[in-house]
Amino acid sequence: MIDLRHSQRNFGDGFIHETVDELWEEWMRQADRVLEDETLLATVHEALQKRHPRSRTHGRPGTPAEVVLRRLLLKHIRNWSFEELEREVRANLVYRQFTRIGAEKVPDAKTLGRVARALAPQVIEKIHSRMVALAQEQKVVSGRRMRVDTTVVEANIHYPTDSSLLGDGVRVLTRLMTKVTEIAGKVGTKLRDRRRSVQCRLIEIGRASRSTGKSAQEKVKTAYGKLLEVTQRVTGQAKKFSTEISQGIKRASELLPQAALQALQRELDTMVVRVGQVIRQTQARVFDGNTHAEGKLVSLFEPDTEIIRKGKASKPTEFGKLVKIQEAENQIIIAYEVYAQRPNDHDLLVPAVALHQQRLERVPELVAGDAGFYSAHGESQALEMGVQRISIPNHSTKSRARRRHQKQRWFRKGQKWRTGSEGRISVLKRRHGLNRCRYKGPAGMKRWVGLAVISDNLINIGRALAE
Repeated sequence: MIDLRHSQRNFGDGFIHETVDELWEEWMRQADRVLEDETLLATVHEALQKRHPRSRTHGRPGTPAEVVLRRLLLKHIRNWSFEELEREVRANLVYRQFTRIGAEKVPDAKTLGRVARALAPQVIEKIHSRMVALAQEQKVVSGRRMRVDTTVVEANIHYPTDSSLLGDGVRVLTRLMTKVTEIAGKVGTKLRDRRRSVQCRLIEIGRASRSTGKSAQEKVKTAYGKLLEVTQRVTGQAKKFSTEISQGIKRASELLPQAALQALQRELDTMVVRVGQVIRQTQARVFDGNTHAEGKLVSLFEPDTEIIRKGKASKPTEFGKLVKIQEAENQIIIAYEVYAQRPNDHDLLVPAVALHQQRLERVPELVAGDAGFYSAHGESQALEMGVQRISIPNHSTKSRARRRHQKQRWFRKGQKWRTGSEGRISVLKRRHGLNRCRYKGPAGMKRWVGLAVISDNLINIGRALAE
């Protein structure tokens, strides 16, 4: 059963308020008032009540919606893990008051982690939209200006190489088959642990890859051939385990272990397909010289991760998802989006203007972006929508009129303001952890980005109101 708030205040809450009132940061006081909005709490409350079929009326009292929202935002404001959040809130009176826990027992890290998954990406988007509406009501943002930029949020994976992916596949499949053997016993196909052999092949490939020349390349190919052979044997063994589970050869005597066995079978089937894809792309690269295999997999655990190159000198290749960040005045992010597949930046300008108009009920007078967002068609469409000035440079133009246009004072001031979007992205990555997503899967990526954006907006709204 989930409540909206704690129903009864503890006698110690008054003492806590008087003790820590002077220790609050000024933006936190304003943010505290913003988070008292009933629509925000109702959105979270409704999502938590859908965790289980009878969460509305049955079960022990769970963590109230207000506490869940505030603790989750505090986690992303400070860029903490769930364990760090539990420790800091438990020991800090300011955080106890800000999260509305007061003198109550602080829910542990695992509890908040499970509850947080109930807030789906759609719920996070509703919270963000409401936060933008509150900023507009408080006159923090008016929507006269808009700037847009894109960045890459990396998935939480190691740097992918063919050998490391094959090693991961053997390790995971062997681990799953070991669990099957523990439940079903030594019946049917016997498990053969080949992890030590794979580790030796990985060391050989690593040593041979450090050298150059034809002899070193031949050593690498030979080692890869042995590694592929072992991986294929492990994959074949995993297929036999899955078949024997479905045929009832490997089975458990009780209901719960049998359910666990069937879950392991589904994991085996999923991993066999992914490891098979890694085998094919390794054969294509090492032996056929094809470095652009279709549907290339860079992680067994995050299969949706994309290979993205944005021309950075420090990070020429990034592995994650492309994210669009769209801002208005006072550094308020009015819209964000995580793309399933990387689009071209110049295709994002018109949808961004339309979204700005939808959220703030007005067309921006000035739109600013970098050269990647320029297209003649997109610029003309934006002007037809009512945008008065567009400060997006075209570096490849040979038109003298276009060059004179880009040297105008308002255009250069718009570009100067646009550079703030790069600073905003830098703050999101450094302060709110947007450099690497710690949640799993595509939904986890959207939740991670959304909560980071909401947290940054909350700080900026608080600072603007405090001024």
